[in-house]
Amino acid sequence: MTIVREAPKGILGFPTAPYDERGNIDENALGENIDFLIREGLTAIFIACGSGEFHAINNYEYQRMVEIAVSVTGGRVPVYTGVGGNITHAVEKVKLSEELGADGYLILPPYLIEGEQEGLYNYYKTIVESSSLNAILYQRDNAILQLPALERLVQEYPQIVGVKDGYGDMELNLEMIQSLGDRLEWLNGMPFAEITMPAYAGIGFSSYSSAISNYLPHLSRQYYQAILSGDHELVRRIYVDVFLPINRIRKSQKGYAISLIKAGMRIRGFNVANTVRPPVVPVSKEHYEDLEKIINLALEKYPLHQEESTHS
Repeated sequence: MTIVREAPKGILGFPTAPYDERGNIDENALGENIDFLIREGLTAIFIACGSGEFHAINNYEYQRMVEIAVSVTGGRVPVYTGVGGNITHAVEKVKLSEELGADGYLILPPYLIEGEQEGLYNYYKTIVESSSLNAILYQRDNAILQLPALERLVQEYPQIVGVKDGYGDMELNLEMIQSLGDRLEWLNGMPFAEITMPAYAGIGFSSYSSAISNYLPHLSRQYYQAILSGDHELVRRIYVDVFLPINRIRKSQKGYAISLIKAGMRIRGFNVANTVRPPVVPVSKEHYEDLEKIINLALEKYPLHQEESTHS
């Protein structure tokens, strides 16, 4: 089989890890979440990553989430898995992802340790050389590659197809894009990426991970198309009316980057409980009600077209 060395482009889907009343993964709800994202036009499924509580799920749950993603997706879009943390566990998850039919994986930062550039190079090298699957590197927290280390990696490993930035150093991003150009796909992975996408698009990032697409995908699409077409007024209105108020709630509590997604999905009628695993906290009643008001206002001001699907 020939592997296409190309990262997904456009708006990328990051499903949650929905739990049932017993605190177990609700597999039906997960399947619905994935299918909804695909039907709404998202170009890839990134399963068991940050939004999917990679930090909190056990090995069996991880395997089931990947199996469900591959099955539900059915080849309609590529499936990427989350790997990282403990390096030996990361290699095991890469091999498992390959066995289960995933198309690639996103490498999350190493556990706790803040390594030198040579250490980060070897961290990525050890993971990437364990498989022929496509790999996307994640610039975040304690894993920030500088250009020389990234250049070494992409020269040696054609399976590295993209870099996702969740750090926000625009000077570093420009240095990498200008030096490596279209050798890689550049993905905006900042928390609530729509907030920063106008700036990222301006320097060459054409893809981003969208948490809000789990409950307002039509608005993310409108916003993205407005950015691409240069409709600055529509970008401004959606930003001010919807994204900025939601982002204020997100930033009010640590962990809301995960739990606020589930709250939004529940408000939109998905079978997803407002339940997360520690140390993440669920959305408070006050913030839930604030989010509900914003979503209702967003649907009133930017309604779904009749031909578009809704779970409300």
